Amino acid sequence: MNIEWFLVLSALLFTVGLIGVIVRRNPVVILLCLELMLSAGALALLAFSRMLGNQDGQVFVLIVLVVAACEVVVGLGLVVAMYRRRLPLDVDEMKELKG
Repeated sequence: MNIEWFLVLSALLFTVGLIGVIVRRNPVVILLCLELMLSAGALALLAFSRMLGNQDGQVFVLIVLVVAACEVVVGLGLVVAMYRRRLPLDVDEMKELKG
């Protein structure tokens, strides 16, 4: 397969994730859309790494996936803490996090 297909798929996934972050108000859905955007970036890195015949991009993708997993753990921890305190799970109504 050509690299163009992977880059088009990556751009499409990134666009869908970006639209989800902008449009949706549920923090869990926003986290999922952020993960979709990170995965799209990782796919583009893998495509360029494959094209150049270099292994550095694959190592960087592994690091990106580890950071994304840590982001999900922290984000879901915040959502669970908000749910237990009976706070609204709407991003527009979150006023207690402001300093």
